Amino acid sequence: MKNFLKIVLALVLFNTATAQINDYRIANKFSVPGNDGWDYITADDSLPRLYISHGTQVQVLNLDNGKLIGTIPDLRGVHGIAIAQDLMKGYISCGRDSSIVMFDLSTFKTLNKIKVTGANPDAIVYDKASHRIFTFNGRSSNATVVDATTDKVIGTIALEGKPEFAVVDNEGKLFVNIEDKSEISVLNTATMKVENTYSIAPGDEPSGLAIDTKTHRLFSVCENKMMVISDYNTGKIVATSPIGNHPDGVVFDKTLRRIYSSNGEGTITVVQAGDKDKYKDLGTIETQNGARTICVYLKNHHLYLPTAEMNPQTEPAPGKPAPPPRPSVKPSTFVILDVEYIKH
Repeated sequence: MKNFLKIVLALVLFNTATAQINDYRIANKFSVPGNDGWDYITADDSLPRLYISHGTQVQVLNLDNGKLIGTIPDLRGVHGIAIAQDLMKGYISCGRDSSIVMFDLSTFKTLNKIKVTGANPDAIVYDKASHRIFTFNGRSSNATVVDATTDKVIGTIALEGKPEFAVVDNEGKLFVNIEDKSEISVLNTATMKVENTYSIAPGDEPSGLAIDTKTHRLFSVCENKMMVISDYNTGKIVATSPIGNHPDGVVFDKTLRRIYSSNGEGTITVVQAGDKDKYKDLGTIETQNGARTICVYLKNHHLYLPTAEMNPQTEPAPGKPAPPPRPSVKPSTFVILDVEYIKH
């Protein structure tokens, strides 16, 4: 009888997870011109707009129809996009020339170029509480602070290691994954000081980071196929959850209370947040190989992921230099996957 009950329970749990995962489908594949690599993707929740870092440009899509409505060109090593909607300005981190490019949210025209106080700025966030932009400079292990009202550099914050994704609570605190130390650093956006750094072991090499400001929880996705959930007030690890291989991005839908880890293997891991730090693995959504960064448009709960088909890497001919570490993109295959949540 015990074995029979175990089988029934397993079937119930399987069918429940499948039903929930079946609430998602790839509704569209928006074709976007360009054959270069990509990095962060950002949705503007106040407008149906999507900002895509792609090669030497940021492309802007209208999310109502997937049409390209703007381009910010001539960017060197584009990584991240931060939106300061209250100031009607956007900011782009450019790793190859260690700069921030500022643009107008209405016209997409470049307004200014700001040199950062470090090397290879990657993640970039806007803190509405202080009206400040923070870039996280991977090669110099520090952060540059820019006053978004004047667009002047006002400070540099030393970090313990290589920073990755960062998030803010918009109440004066900023949180950043320290990839090579498997830690999270807590910054005060007013004083521009590191207030705390804590380990996220057993997580290893965290990249993507998401935040739930209601429960004061952070979600770090790690290279060892683990999501680590921590209390950012205490630095305590409250839960872990398995995720897919090669994760890079993670987002939190505060209405559905679901966390989505985008995994480069071609899946999204879906985790449901419950009461009292109970987190349930709902299963995986099949996407496409290489779809490793993600954003959520909170107005309709759609998920967006950039990816492309890649050319196979070939062995170098005798006496010839080795090919680049990453395979090249097949022409005309770069797309944005629009993953729809189907509300029943």
